[in-house]
Amino acid sequence: MTNCPSFNACIENAIKTHWDREALTDYGAYTYQYKDVARVIEKLHIILEASGVERGDKVAICGRNSVRWGVAFLATLTYGAVAVPILHEFHPEQIHDLVNHSGAKLLFVGDQVWPKLDPDKMPHLEGIFSNSTEEYTLLVGRTDKVRYARENLNRLFGEKFPMNFRKHHINYYKEQSPDELAVLNYTSGTTSNSKGVMIPYRALWSNYEFAIQVMGDKVQPGDKVVSMLPMAHVFGMAFEFIFEFINGTHVYYMTKIPSPAVLVKTFQEVKPRIVVAVPLIIEKIVRKAIFPKIQAPAIRLALMTPILRDRIKTQIRRKMQEAFGDNFYEVIMGGAAVNQDIEVFLHGIGFNYTVGYGATECAPIITYQDWQTYKPGSCGKAAPRMEVRIDSADPQNIPGEILARGMNVMLGYYKNDEATAQTIDKNGWYHTGDLGVMDAEGNVFIKGRSKNMLLGANGQNIYPEEIEDKLASLPCVTECLVIQKGEHLYGLVYADPDEVKKQRLDSKGLADLMEQNRQQLNQVVPSYARVHAIHIMPDEFEKTPKKSIKRYKYLNYEF
Repeated sequence: MTNCPSFNACIENAIKTHWDREALTDYGAYTYQYKDVARVIEKLHIILEASGVERGDKVAICGRNSVRWGVAFLATLTYGAVAVPILHEFHPEQIHDLVNHSGAKLLFVGDQVWPKLDPDKMPHLEGIFSNSTEEYTLLVGRTDKVRYARENLNRLFGEKFPMNFRKHHINYYKEQSPDELAVLNYTSGTTSNSKGVMIPYRALWSNYEFAIQVMGDKVQPGDKVVSMLPMAHVFGMAFEFIFEFINGTHVYYMTKIPSPAVLVKTFQEVKPRIVVAVPLIIEKIVRKAIFPKIQAPAIRLALMTPILRDRIKTQIRRKMQEAFGDNFYEVIMGGAAVNQDIEVFLHGIGFNYTVGYGATECAPIITYQDWQTYKPGSCGKAAPRMEVRIDSADPQNIPGEILARGMNVMLGYYKNDEATAQTIDKNGWYHTGDLGVMDAEGNVFIKGRSKNMLLGANGQNIYPEEIEDKLASLPCVTECLVIQKGEHLYGLVYADPDEVKKQRLDSKGLADLMEQNRQQLNQVVPSYARVHAIHIMPDEFEKTPKKSIKRYKYLNYEF
Protein backbone atom coordinates (compact mmCIF):
# COMPACT_ATOMS: atom_id res chain seq x y z
CA MET A 1 0.00 0.00 0.00
CA THR A 2 1.21 3.53 -0.73
CA ASN A 3 1.38 6.42 1.72
CA CYS A 4 0.62 9.22 -0.73
CA PRO A 5 -2.00 11.66 0.60
CA SER A 6 -3.19 12.25 -2.98
CA PHE A 7 -2.65 10.93 -6.49
CA ASN A 8 -0.60 13.94 -7.59
CA ALA A 9 1.47 13.56 -4.42
CA CYS A 10 2.36 10.07 -5.71
CA ILE A 11 3.67 11.64 -8.93
CA GLU A 12 5.63 14.26 -6.99
CA ASN A 13 7.14 11.67 -4.63
CA ALA A 14 8.08 9.42 -7.57
CA ILE A 15 9.99 12.21 -9.32
CA LYS A 16 11.87 13.19 -6.17
CA THR A 17 12.64 9.57 -5.25
CA HIS A 18 13.82 8.48 -8.70
CA TRP A 19 15.39 11.80 -9.75
CA ASP A 20 18.42 10.31 -11.53
CA ARG A 21 16.72 7.20 -12.94
CA GLU A 22 15.71 6.76 -16.56
CA ALA A 23 11.97 7.28 -16.83
CA LEU A 24 10.64 7.49 -20.40
CA THR A 25 12.18 6.51 -23.74
CA ASP A 26 11.02 6.85 -27.31
CA TYR A 27 12.36 3.51 -28.51
CA GLY A 28 15.23 4.05 -30.90
CA ALA A 29 15.38 7.78 -30.17
CA TYR A 30 15.95 9.55 -26.84
CA THR A 31 15.42 9.10 -23.09
CA TYR A 32 14.18 11.38 -20.32
CA GLN A 33 15.33 10.84 -16.77
CA TYR A 34 12.89 11.74 -13.99
CA LYS A 35 14.67 15.07 -13.51
CA ASP A 36 14.17 15.82 -17.23
CA VAL A 37 10.47 15.06 -16.88
CA ALA A 38 10.31 17.38 -13.86
CA ARG A 39 12.01 20.22 -15.74
CA VAL A 40 9.63 19.99 -18.70
CA ILE A 41 6.61 19.74 -16.39
CA GLU A 42 7.66 23.04 -14.81
CA LYS A 43 7.97 24.65 -18.24
CA LEU A 44 4.53 23.40 -19.20
CA HIS A 45 3.13 24.72 -15.92
CA ILE A 46 4.52 28.13 -16.85
CA ILE A 47 2.83 27.88 -20.26
CA LEU A 48 -0.48 26.87 -18.69
CA GLU A 49 -0.39 29.60 -16.06
CA ALA A 50 0.73 32.37 -18.40
CA SER A 51 -1.89 31.25 -20.93
CA GLY A 52 -4.63 31.81 -18.36
CA VAL A 53 -5.50 28.15 -17.80
CA GLU A 54 -7.26 27.75 -14.46
CA ARG A 55 -7.76 24.76 -12.19
CA GLY A 56 -10.37 22.47 -13.73
CA ASP A 57 -9.92 23.77 -17.29
CA LYS A 58 -9.58 21.13 -20.00
CA VAL A 59 -6.32 20.45 -21.87
CA ALA A 60 -6.53 18.06 -24.83
CA ILE A 61 -3.64 15.78 -25.86
CA CYS A 62 -3.69 14.06 -29.24
CA GLY A 63 -0.78 12.16 -30.76
CA ARG A 64 1.08 8.90 -30.95
CA ASN A 65 2.53 7.42 -27.77
CA SER A 66 5.70 9.31 -26.95
CA VAL A 67 7.75 10.78 -24.13
CA ARG A 68 6.26 14.22 -24.75
CA TRP A 69 2.70 12.85 -24.74
CA GLY A 70 3.39 11.38 -21.31
CA VAL A 71 4.96 14.57 -19.96
CA ALA A 72 2.10 16.73 -21.25
CA PHE A 73 -0.36 14.42 -19.48
CA LEU A 74 1.55 14.55 -16.18
CA ALA A 75 1.95 18.34 -16.43
CA THR A 76 -1.79 18.79 -16.98
CA LEU A 77 -2.76 16.78 -13.89
CA THR A 78 -0.08 18.21 -11.60
CA TYR A 79 -1.14 21.73 -12.59
CA GLY A 80 -4.74 20.99 -11.61
CA ALA A 81 -6.24 21.01 -15.09
CA VAL A 82 -8.25 18.13 -16.60
CA ALA A 83 -6.49 15.97 -19.20
CA VAL A 84 -8.49 15.09 -22.34
CA PRO A 85 -6.63 12.29 -24.19
CA ILE A 86 -7.83 11.85 -27.79
CA LEU A 87 -6.79 8.92 -29.95
CA HIS A 88 -4.61 10.17 -32.80
CA GLU A 89 -6.10 7.66 -35.23
CA PHE A 90 -9.53 9.24 -35.09
CA HIS A 91 -10.74 10.91 -38.28
CA PRO A 92 -9.93 14.65 -38.22
CA GLU A 93 -13.62 15.56 -38.00
CA GLN A 94 -13.94 13.35 -34.93
CA ILE A 95 -10.96 15.06 -33.31
CA HIS A 96 -12.51 18.46 -34.03
CA ASP A 97 -15.79 17.29 -32.48
CA LEU A 98 -14.20 15.90 -29.33
CA VAL A 99 -12.01 18.96 -28.75
CA ASN A 100 -15.11 21.12 -29.06
CA HIS A 101 -17.32 18.88 -26.92
CA SER A 102 -14.73 18.81 -24.13
CA GLY A 103 -14.42 22.61 -24.08
CA ALA A 104 -10.62 22.31 -24.07
CA LYS A 105 -8.68 25.57 -23.83
CA LEU A 106 -5.41 24.20 -25.18
CA LEU A 107 -4.43 21.30 -27.45
CA PHE A 108 -1.10 19.48 -27.53
CA VAL A 109 -0.93 17.70 -30.88
CA GLY A 110 1.51 15.30 -32.56
CA ASP A 111 3.16 15.79 -35.94
CA GLN A 112 1.23 12.90 -37.50
CA VAL A 113 -2.12 14.49 -36.63
CA TRP A 114 -1.53 18.20 -37.01
CA PRO A 115 -1.41 18.46 -40.85
CA LYS A 116 -4.87 16.86 -41.07
CA LEU A 117 -6.58 19.25 -38.64
CA ASP A 118 -8.35 22.53 -39.33
CA PRO A 119 -7.91 24.99 -36.44
CA ASP A 120 -10.92 26.99 -37.68
CA LYS A 121 -13.11 24.01 -36.83
CA MET A 122 -11.95 24.22 -33.18
CA PRO A 123 -12.79 27.88 -32.56
CA HIS A 124 -12.79 27.73 -28.76
CA LEU A 125 -9.17 26.62 -28.48
CA GLU A 126 -6.97 29.47 -27.30
CA GLY A 127 -3.73 27.74 -28.23
CA ILE A 128 -2.36 24.69 -30.06
CA PHE A 129 1.12 23.41 -29.20
CA SER A 130 3.25 20.82 -30.96
CA ASN A 131 3.65 17.63 -28.97
CA SER A 132 6.51 16.56 -31.25
CA THR A 133 9.16 19.17 -30.47
CA GLU A 134 11.24 19.41 -27.32
CA GLU A 135 10.05 22.92 -26.53
CA TYR A 136 6.38 22.38 -27.51
CA THR A 137 6.35 24.85 -30.40
CA LEU A 138 3.30 27.13 -30.62
CA LEU A 139 1.30 26.23 -33.73
CA VAL A 140 -1.71 28.49 -33.14
CA GLY A 141 -1.98 31.29 -30.60
CA ARG A 142 -5.31 33.10 -30.45
CA THR A 143 -4.71 35.23 -27.37
CA ASP A 144 -1.95 37.58 -26.30
CA LYS A 145 -1.50 35.48 -23.15
CA VAL A 146 -0.85 32.27 -25.08
CA ARG A 147 1.61 33.93 -27.45
CA TYR A 148 3.37 35.68 -24.56
CA ALA A 149 3.63 32.41 -22.63
CA ARG A 150 5.45 30.59 -25.39
CA GLU A 151 7.59 33.47 -26.62
CA ASN A 152 8.87 34.19 -23.11
CA LEU A 153 9.02 30.63 -21.77
CA ASN A 154 12.77 30.39 -21.26
CA ARG A 155 12.95 33.83 -19.63
CA LEU A 156 10.04 33.02 -17.31
CA PHE A 157 11.63 29.69 -16.40
CA GLY A 158 14.94 31.40 -15.64
CA GLU A 159 13.24 34.02 -13.48
CA LYS A 160 11.35 31.34 -11.55
CA PHE A 161 14.48 29.24 -10.95
CA PRO A 162 17.46 31.64 -11.04
CA MET A 163 19.77 29.24 -9.19
CA ASN A 164 18.93 26.19 -11.35
CA PHE A 165 15.94 23.89 -10.97
CA ARG A 166 16.20 21.23 -8.26
CA LYS A 167 13.89 18.59 -6.82
CA HIS A 168 13.11 20.69 -3.72
CA HIS A 169 11.43 23.25 -6.01
CA ILE A 170 8.68 20.78 -6.92
CA ASN A 171 5.32 21.45 -5.31
CA TYR A 172 2.49 20.09 -7.43
CA TYR A 173 -1.22 20.75 -7.18
CA LYS A 174 -2.89 18.28 -4.81
CA GLU A 175 -6.47 17.37 -5.62
CA GLN A 176 -8.97 18.73 -3.11
CA SER A 177 -11.30 15.72 -3.16
CA PRO A 178 -11.07 12.08 -4.29
CA ASP A 179 -14.07 12.80 -6.53
CA GLU A 180 -12.35 15.71 -8.29
CA LEU A 181 -12.29 15.26 -12.07
CA ALA A 182 -8.85 14.29 -13.39
CA VAL A 183 -9.33 12.86 -16.90
CA LEU A 184 -12.04 13.16 -19.53
CA ASN A 185 -11.66 10.08 -21.73
CA TYR A 186 -13.91 9.58 -24.74
CA THR A 187 -15.25 6.13 -25.59
CA SER A 188 -16.45 7.15 -29.05
CA GLY A 189 -15.44 9.45 -31.84
CA THR A 190 -18.51 11.40 -32.95
CA THR A 191 -20.35 14.15 -31.15
CA SER A 192 -23.79 12.58 -31.46
CA ASN A 193 -22.69 9.27 -29.96
CA SER A 194 -19.62 10.26 -28.00
CA LYS A 195 -19.46 9.54 -24.30
CA GLY A 196 -16.91 11.51 -22.35
CA VAL A 197 -16.07 9.34 -19.35
CA MET A 198 -15.37 11.52 -16.31
CA ILE A 199 -12.57 9.77 -14.42
CA PRO A 200 -11.96 11.13 -10.91
CA TYR A 201 -8.67 11.12 -9.04
CA ARG A 202 -9.88 8.31 -6.78
CA ALA A 203 -10.20 6.00 -9.81
CA LEU A 204 -6.68 6.82 -11.02
CA TRP A 205 -5.32 6.27 -7.51
CA SER A 206 -7.26 3.04 -7.01
CA ASN A 207 -6.02 1.55 -10.28
CA TYR A 208 -2.46 2.53 -9.41
CA GLU A 209 -2.88 1.08 -5.92
CA PHE A 210 -4.25 -2.12 -7.47
CA ALA A 211 -1.14 -2.44 -9.64
CA ILE A 212 1.10 -1.88 -6.62
CA GLN A 213 -0.79 -4.53 -4.64
CA VAL A 214 -0.62 -7.22 -7.32
CA MET A 215 2.66 -6.33 -9.07
CA GLY A 216 4.64 -4.13 -6.68
CA ASP A 217 6.81 -6.98 -5.40
CA LYS A 218 7.46 -8.27 -8.94
CA VAL A 219 8.18 -5.02 -10.78
CA GLN A 220 10.95 -3.02 -9.15
CA PRO A 221 12.34 0.49 -9.73
CA GLY A 222 14.73 0.32 -12.66
CA ASP A 223 12.84 -2.51 -14.34
CA LYS A 224 11.61 -1.92 -17.89
CA VAL A 225 8.35 -2.23 -19.83
CA VAL A 226 7.38 -1.76 -23.47
CA SER A 227 4.37 0.50 -24.09
CA MET A 228 2.34 -0.81 -27.05
CA LEU A 229 -1.25 0.19 -26.21
CA PRO A 230 -2.52 3.70 -26.99
CA MET A 231 -2.16 5.92 -23.93
CA ALA A 232 -5.31 7.70 -25.05
CA HIS A 233 -7.14 4.59 -23.78
CA VAL A 234 -7.13 3.90 -20.05
CA PHE A 235 -5.77 0.33 -20.33
CA GLY A 236 -2.47 1.58 -21.73
CA MET A 237 -2.58 4.78 -19.69
CA ALA A 238 -3.01 2.97 -16.36
CA PHE A 239 -0.80 -0.08 -16.77
CA GLU A 240 1.87 0.87 -19.29
CA PHE A 241 2.44 4.40 -18.00
CA ILE A 242 0.97 5.62 -14.70
CA PHE A 243 1.86 2.57 -12.57
CA GLU A 244 5.33 2.30 -14.07
CA PHE A 245 6.15 5.99 -13.80
CA ILE A 246 5.15 6.25 -10.14
CA ASN A 247 6.87 2.93 -9.41
CA GLY A 248 10.21 4.02 -10.88
CA THR A 249 9.96 1.66 -13.83
CA HIS A 250 11.47 2.66 -17.18
CA VAL A 251 8.88 2.91 -20.00
CA TYR A 252 9.87 2.35 -23.65
CA TYR A 253 7.34 3.77 -26.12
CA MET A 254 6.72 2.11 -29.46
CA THR A 255 6.08 5.34 -31.35
CA LYS A 256 4.97 3.40 -34.43
CA ILE A 257 2.85 0.25 -34.73
CA PRO A 258 5.39 -2.57 -35.04
CA SER A 259 5.16 -5.86 -36.90
CA PRO A 260 5.26 -9.03 -34.78
CA ALA A 261 8.89 -9.58 -35.81
CA VAL A 262 9.91 -6.05 -34.75
CA LEU A 263 7.95 -6.42 -31.51
CA VAL A 264 9.74 -9.67 -30.65
CA LYS A 265 13.09 -7.99 -31.39
CA THR A 266 12.13 -5.09 -29.10
CA PHE A 267 11.13 -7.45 -26.29
CA GLN A 268 14.44 -9.26 -26.58
CA GLU A 269 16.38 -5.99 -26.42
CA VAL A 270 14.40 -4.27 -23.65
CA LYS A 271 13.58 -7.41 -21.61
CA PRO A 272 10.38 -6.02 -20.06
CA ARG A 273 9.42 -7.12 -16.55
CA ILE A 274 5.71 -7.37 -17.44
CA VAL A 275 3.93 -7.42 -20.78
CA VAL A 276 0.51 -5.75 -21.09
CA ALA A 277 -1.32 -6.34 -24.35
CA VAL A 278 -4.58 -6.97 -26.12
CA PRO A 279 -5.03 -10.65 -27.07
CA LEU A 280 -4.57 -10.06 -30.78
CA ILE A 281 -0.95 -8.97 -30.28
CA ILE A 282 -0.17 -12.14 -28.34
CA GLU A 283 -2.07 -14.26 -30.84
CA LYS A 284 -0.04 -12.80 -33.72
CA ILE A 285 3.24 -13.63 -32.01
CA VAL A 286 2.07 -17.16 -31.18
CA ARG A 287 0.82 -17.80 -34.72
CA LYS A 288 3.86 -16.31 -36.46
CA ALA A 289 6.73 -17.10 -34.10
CA ILE A 290 5.64 -20.31 -32.36
CA PHE A 291 3.02 -22.29 -34.26
CA PRO A 292 5.11 -22.74 -37.44
CA LYS A 293 7.88 -24.34 -35.37
CA ILE A 294 5.61 -26.91 -33.73
CA GLN A 295 3.86 -27.93 -36.93
CA ALA A 296 6.87 -29.94 -38.07
CA PRO A 297 6.05 -33.67 -38.26
CA ALA A 298 8.78 -34.61 -35.78
CA ILE A 299 7.51 -32.13 -33.16
CA ARG A 300 3.89 -33.18 -33.62
CA LEU A 301 4.85 -36.80 -33.21
CA ALA A 302 6.85 -36.01 -30.08
CA LEU A 303 3.85 -34.21 -28.57
CA MET A 304 1.85 -37.40 -29.01
CA THR A 305 4.49 -39.44 -27.19
CA PRO A 306 3.99 -39.34 -23.38
CA ILE A 307 7.67 -39.77 -22.56
CA LEU A 308 8.62 -36.80 -24.74
CA ARG A 309 5.55 -34.57 -24.32
CA ASP A 310 6.60 -32.77 -21.13
CA ARG A 311 10.10 -32.14 -22.44
CA ILE A 312 8.75 -30.68 -25.69
CA LYS A 313 6.23 -28.52 -23.82
CA THR A 314 9.04 -27.16 -21.65
CA GLN A 315 11.05 -26.30 -24.76
CA ILE A 316 8.03 -24.57 -26.35
CA ARG A 317 7.39 -22.58 -23.16
CA ARG A 318 11.02 -21.49 -23.16
CA LYS A 319 10.71 -20.35 -26.79
CA MET A 320 7.61 -18.35 -25.84
CA GLN A 321 9.36 -16.74 -22.89
CA GLU A 322 12.35 -15.89 -25.07
CA ALA A 323 10.03 -14.25 -27.60
CA PHE A 324 8.87 -11.84 -24.88
CA GLY A 325 12.37 -11.06 -23.60
CA ASP A 326 12.73 -13.88 -21.04
CA ASN A 327 12.53 -11.50 -18.07
CA PHE A 328 8.80 -11.02 -17.51
CA TYR A 329 6.75 -12.12 -14.54
CA GLU A 330 3.57 -12.50 -16.57
CA VAL A 331 1.78 -11.46 -19.73
CA ILE A 332 -1.45 -9.61 -18.90
CA MET A 333 -4.11 -9.62 -21.61
CA GLY A 334 -7.29 -7.57 -21.59
CA GLY A 335 -9.75 -5.66 -23.73
CA ALA A 336 -11.17 -8.62 -25.62
CA ALA A 337 -11.71 -12.35 -25.40
CA VAL A 338 -8.69 -14.55 -25.99
CA ASN A 339 -8.92 -16.96 -28.89
CA GLN A 340 -9.84 -20.32 -27.40
CA ASP A 341 -7.25 -22.28 -29.38
CA ILE A 342 -4.53 -19.87 -28.28
CA GLU A 343 -5.56 -20.07 -24.62
CA VAL A 344 -5.65 -23.88 -24.70
CA PHE A 345 -2.14 -23.80 -26.13
CA LEU A 346 -0.82 -21.27 -23.58
CA HIS A 347 -2.34 -23.12 -20.64
CA GLY A 348 -1.17 -26.46 -22.00
CA ILE A 349 2.49 -25.44 -21.99
CA GLY A 350 2.25 -23.74 -18.57
CA PHE A 351 2.88 -20.26 -19.96
CA ASN A 352 2.75 -17.43 -17.40
CA TYR A 353 -0.20 -15.40 -18.68
CA THR A 354 -3.42 -14.02 -17.24
CA VAL A 355 -6.53 -12.27 -18.56
CA GLY A 356 -8.15 -9.26 -16.91
CA TYR A 357 -11.38 -7.37 -17.55
CA GLY A 358 -12.16 -3.71 -17.41
CA ALA A 359 -13.79 -0.69 -19.01
CA THR A 360 -13.00 2.96 -19.60
CA GLU A 361 -15.76 3.68 -17.08
CA CYS A 362 -13.67 1.95 -14.39
CA ALA A 363 -10.32 3.47 -15.40
CA PRO A 364 -10.15 0.49 -16.29
CA ILE A 365 -9.83 -2.49 -13.95
CA ILE A 366 -12.82 -4.57 -12.83
CA THR A 367 -11.40 -8.11 -12.47
CA TYR A 368 -7.95 -9.72 -12.39
CA GLN A 369 -6.11 -12.73 -11.01
CA ASP A 370 -2.39 -13.52 -10.84
CA TRP A 371 -1.28 -16.06 -13.45
CA GLN A 372 -0.48 -18.65 -10.81
CA THR A 373 -4.09 -18.71 -9.59
CA TYR A 374 -5.81 -17.65 -12.82
CA LYS A 375 -8.59 -19.95 -14.00
CA PRO A 376 -8.42 -20.54 -17.78
CA GLY A 377 -11.35 -19.13 -19.70
CA SER A 378 -12.12 -16.56 -17.00
CA CYS A 379 -11.08 -12.94 -16.60
CA GLY A 380 -10.23 -13.20 -12.92
CA LYS A 381 -11.99 -12.05 -9.76
CA ALA A 382 -13.12 -8.64 -8.54
CA ALA A 383 -10.17 -6.29 -8.13
CA PRO A 384 -9.43 -4.67 -4.74
CA ARG A 385 -11.95 -1.93 -3.82
CA MET A 386 -14.38 -3.30 -6.42
CA GLU A 387 -17.51 -5.43 -6.14
CA VAL A 388 -18.77 -7.48 -9.07
CA ARG A 389 -22.07 -9.31 -9.42
CA ILE A 390 -24.05 -10.97 -12.20
CA ASP A 391 -27.58 -9.73 -12.75
CA SER A 392 -29.05 -13.22 -13.08
CA ALA A 393 -31.33 -15.53 -11.10
CA ASP A 394 -28.58 -18.17 -11.32
CA PRO A 395 -25.25 -16.34 -11.73
CA GLN A 396 -23.22 -19.55 -11.94
CA ASN A 397 -25.18 -21.01 -14.83
CA ILE A 398 -27.38 -18.39 -16.47
CA PRO A 399 -25.54 -15.43 -18.07
CA GLY A 400 -26.56 -12.00 -16.90
CA GLU A 401 -25.23 -8.49 -17.18
CA ILE A 402 -21.94 -7.92 -15.37
CA LEU A 403 -22.33 -5.13 -12.78
CA ALA A 404 -19.47 -3.41 -10.97
CA ARG A 405 -19.33 -1.02 -8.02
CA GLY A 406 -16.47 0.61 -6.16
CA MET A 407 -13.73 3.19 -6.12
CA ASN A 408 -12.77 2.69 -9.78
CA VAL A 409 -16.19 3.69 -11.16
CA MET A 410 -16.46 6.95 -13.10
CA LEU A 411 -18.36 10.07 -12.03
CA GLY A 412 -20.56 9.78 -15.13
CA TYR A 413 -20.63 10.87 -18.76
CA TYR A 414 -19.71 14.48 -19.52
CA LYS A 415 -22.72 16.62 -20.49
CA ASN A 416 -24.85 13.47 -20.75
CA ASP A 417 -26.96 12.94 -17.64
CA GLU A 418 -29.35 10.64 -19.48
CA ALA A 419 -26.62 8.19 -20.47
CA THR A 420 -25.16 8.38 -16.95
CA ALA A 421 -28.52 7.48 -15.39
CA GLN A 422 -28.84 4.53 -17.78
CA THR A 423 -25.37 3.25 -16.89
CA ILE A 424 -24.98 3.84 -13.14
CA ASP A 425 -28.05 2.89 -11.12
CA LYS A 426 -29.26 4.47 -7.89
CA ASN A 427 -27.27 1.97 -5.83
CA GLY A 428 -24.01 2.86 -7.57
CA TRP A 429 -23.74 -0.22 -9.77
CA TYR A 430 -22.09 0.36 -13.13
CA HIS A 431 -23.92 -1.63 -15.83
CA THR A 432 -21.20 -2.87 -18.16
CA GLY A 433 -23.47 -4.07 -20.97
CA ASP A 434 -21.46 -7.30 -21.03
CA LEU A 435 -22.91 -10.71 -20.23
CA GLY A 436 -21.23 -13.29 -18.04
CA VAL A 437 -21.39 -15.88 -15.30
CA MET A 438 -19.47 -16.21 -12.02
CA ASP A 439 -18.33 -19.45 -10.40
CA ALA A 440 -18.45 -20.22 -6.68
CA GLU A 441 -14.91 -18.85 -6.20
CA GLY A 442 -15.80 -15.51 -7.78
CA ASN A 443 -14.14 -16.01 -11.17
CA VAL A 444 -15.98 -14.12 -13.91
CA PHE A 445 -16.50 -15.68 -17.35
CA ILE A 446 -17.62 -13.34 -20.13
CA LYS A 447 -20.21 -14.90 -22.43
CA GLY A 448 -20.98 -12.02 -24.74
CA ARG A 449 -20.56 -8.31 -25.27
CA SER A 450 -23.94 -6.75 -25.57
CA LYS A 451 -22.38 -3.41 -26.42
CA ASN A 452 -21.07 -4.95 -29.66
CA MET A 453 -17.75 -3.21 -29.26
CA LEU A 454 -14.89 -4.58 -31.33
CA LEU A 455 -11.20 -4.21 -30.56
CA GLY A 456 -8.60 -3.10 -33.08
CA ALA A 457 -5.25 -4.81 -33.45
CA ASN A 458 -3.57 -2.26 -31.18
CA GLY A 459 -6.25 -1.78 -28.57
CA GLN A 460 -8.50 0.77 -30.25
CA ASN A 461 -12.19 0.58 -29.38
CA ILE A 462 -14.24 0.05 -32.54
CA TYR A 463 -17.97 0.65 -32.47
CA PRO A 464 -19.51 -1.09 -35.49
CA GLU A 465 -22.72 0.96 -35.30
CA GLU A 466 -20.75 4.10 -36.17
CA ILE A 467 -19.24 2.49 -39.26
CA GLU A 468 -22.62 1.02 -40.22
CA ASP A 469 -24.23 4.44 -39.92
CA LYS A 470 -21.86 5.76 -42.60
CA LEU A 471 -22.04 2.63 -44.75
CA ALA A 472 -25.86 2.70 -44.76
CA SER A 473 -25.85 6.13 -46.36
CA LEU A 474 -23.94 4.96 -49.44
CA PRO A 475 -25.53 4.00 -52.79
CA CYS A 476 -27.62 0.81 -52.94
CA VAL A 477 -27.09 -0.06 -49.27
CA THR A 478 -30.38 -0.77 -47.52
CA GLU A 479 -29.19 -2.88 -44.56
CA CYS A 480 -25.69 -3.59 -43.27
CA LEU A 481 -23.60 -5.00 -40.48
CA VAL A 482 -19.88 -4.76 -39.73
CA ILE A 483 -18.23 -7.86 -38.32
CA GLN A 484 -14.67 -8.76 -37.37
CA LYS A 485 -12.68 -11.76 -38.54
CA GLY A 486 -9.18 -11.89 -37.15
CA GLU A 487 -7.72 -8.42 -37.48
CA HIS A 488 -9.97 -7.36 -40.38
CA LEU A 489 -13.41 -5.75 -40.51
CA TYR A 490 -15.94 -6.84 -43.12
CA GLY A 491 -19.15 -5.21 -44.23
CA LEU A 492 -22.22 -7.39 -44.78
CA VAL A 493 -24.62 -5.54 -47.08
CA TYR A 494 -28.12 -6.28 -48.30
CA ALA A 495 -28.51 -4.18 -51.45
CA ASP A 496 -31.65 -2.24 -52.22
CA PRO A 497 -33.37 -4.44 -54.87
CA ASP A 498 -35.30 -1.54 -56.35
CA GLU A 499 -32.18 0.55 -56.77
CA VAL A 500 -30.28 -2.40 -58.27
CA LYS A 501 -33.08 -2.90 -60.79
CA LYS A 502 -33.29 0.80 -61.54
CA GLN A 503 -29.55 1.02 -62.26
CA ARG A 504 -29.64 -2.25 -64.22
CA LEU A 505 -26.76 -3.66 -62.20
CA ASP A 506 -25.65 -7.23 -62.79
CA SER A 507 -23.63 -9.10 -60.15
CA LYS A 508 -20.32 -7.63 -61.34
CA GLY A 509 -21.74 -4.13 -61.55
CA LEU A 510 -23.09 -4.40 -58.00
CA ALA A 511 -19.78 -5.75 -56.73
CA ASP A 512 -17.93 -2.86 -58.38
CA LEU A 513 -20.33 -0.37 -56.79
CA MET A 514 -19.79 -1.89 -53.34
CA GLU A 515 -16.04 -1.67 -53.82
CA GLN A 516 -16.46 2.04 -54.59
CA ASN A 517 -18.59 2.31 -51.43
CA ARG A 518 -15.87 0.60 -49.41
CA GLN A 519 -13.20 3.01 -50.65
CA GLN A 520 -15.44 5.99 -49.93
CA LEU A 521 -16.26 4.67 -46.46
CA ASN A 522 -12.61 4.16 -45.61
CA GLN A 523 -11.90 7.82 -46.31
CA VAL A 524 -14.16 8.94 -43.47
CA VAL A 525 -13.40 6.43 -40.70
CA PRO A 526 -10.24 6.07 -38.59
CA SER A 527 -7.49 3.94 -40.10
CA TYR A 528 -8.07 1.13 -37.62
CA ALA A 529 -11.81 1.04 -38.51
CA ARG A 530 -11.40 0.59 -42.25
CA VAL A 531 -13.39 -2.18 -43.89
CA HIS A 532 -11.33 -4.86 -45.61
CA ALA A 533 -14.08 -6.10 -47.95
CA ILE A 534 -17.84 -5.95 -48.47
CA HIS A 535 -19.90 -9.12 -48.88
CA ILE A 536 -23.29 -8.84 -50.57
CA MET A 537 -25.99 -10.75 -48.69
CA PRO A 538 -28.51 -12.79 -50.74
CA ASP A 539 -31.45 -12.03 -48.41
CA GLU A 540 -32.56 -9.50 -45.83
CA PHE A 541 -31.10 -9.88 -42.35
CA GLU A 542 -33.13 -11.67 -39.69
CA LYS A 543 -34.76 -9.18 -37.34
CA THR A 544 -36.38 -8.98 -33.93
CA PRO A 545 -40.00 -7.87 -33.47
CA LYS A 546 -38.59 -4.35 -32.99
CA LYS A 547 -37.05 -4.65 -36.48
CA SER A 548 -33.52 -4.68 -35.14
CA ILE A 549 -31.10 -6.98 -36.92
CA LYS A 550 -30.24 -10.09 -34.92
CA ARG A 551 -26.57 -9.21 -34.87
CA TYR A 552 -25.45 -12.28 -32.97
CA LYS A 553 -26.53 -14.52 -35.84
CA TYR A 554 -23.97 -12.94 -38.16
CA LEU A 555 -20.90 -12.52 -35.95
CA ASN A 556 -19.40 -15.74 -37.33
CA TYR A 557 -20.93 -15.49 -40.78
CA GLU A 558 -19.00 -17.48 -43.39
CA PHE A 559 -18.55 -16.12 -46.90
